[in-house]
Amino acid sequence: MSEISDAIQDKCLAFGDRVIKLNDYLLEQASQKYDSGRQKYGMRKGKSSFSHQTSDLSQTSYVRHQTSRVPVHLQSVAALANQLLRSGTSIGANNAEATSAISKADFKSKSYIALKEARESLYWLDLLHRNNYLTDVQYQSLYTDCDELVKVLTHRCKKLDENEDKDGKKK
Repeated sequence: MSEISDAIQDKCLAFGDRVIKLNDYLLEQASQKYDSGRQKYGMRKGKSSFSHQTSDLSQTSYVRHQTSRVPVHLQSVAALANQLLRSGTSIGANNAEATSAISKADFKSKSYIALKEARESLYWLDLLHRNNYLTDVQYQSLYTDCDELVKVLTHRCKKLDENEDKDGKKK
């Protein structure tokens, strides 16, 4: 990989790390909020609590990918967080595939997919913020990082289109 590709991949990985941690954080916050509400009204902590249902699991990643097993009170935040988890980590995966593409067309295709995933991640961040799952500070920080990826990948894709036009090929 070139230095530029390495730098882009480093940004993708850093954003992916943040998205993974955010997913865990959002589920934990929602679970704690639910449990404290139950305690406030004198309801005992029973089998419906998120922490009880996941305590027997050997890995938290099981919860990330099995939203059908997430308790009803966490399904909205879990669904949104899972969508962001998928799109946010897919940026780096598609960028990695682009850097080891077998052809220029494959490189261009994977670069565009990475860009689409980055734009999708912005959408999920917007939704999480609009529904008060993210504070303004959290939102701004994550949005800025993701928007930077969008700009870098947009620049790459535009350059690929320009180079294709210079070679005399039509889009």
